[in-house]
Amino acid sequence: MEVILIQDVEKLGKAGDQVKVRDGYSRNFLFPRRLAAPVTAGGLKFLESKKKQAQAKREKEKQAALDLKEQIQKWSCVIKMKVGEGGKLFGSVTRQDISNLLEKAGFPVDKRHIDLFDSIHQVGKYEVRLRLYPEVDMMLSVLVVEA
Repeated sequence: MEVILIQDVEKLGKAGDQVKVRDGYSRNFLFPRRLAAPVTAGGLKFLESKKKQAQAKREKEKQAALDLKEQIQKWSCVIKMKVGEGGKLFGSVTRQDISNLLEKAGFPVDKRHIDLFDSIHQVGKYEVRLRLYPEVDMMLSVLVVEA
């Protein structure tokens, strides 16, 4: 039996895929849990509308990421840390520190989307990559100064 997956099903496919399964599996597992719908004219229309909605959502998220990138580029990132002899920091600047600073400035960026190329243990200027969306990356200059 051909079915259209409404949600992702492990080891079977992603939402929107049209897959062939056994009749009993679809009737006893997929349909009662609303994981799939039979391939009919209505089901195909439903699939098309879901794909259009998903595409529109992706475009909207990408545009929001581009707008966020523009705003962040106008902003300067300065982190004040306690410093010992020779400009060496007590501790280090972490992704969480940068994420907190961005959050305070009104830019919601998850710490998992911040890439530090080297650990930051000294005063100075460093480059950090922000992954705002799969196709939207940017480099952020982080200036570490003495508190």
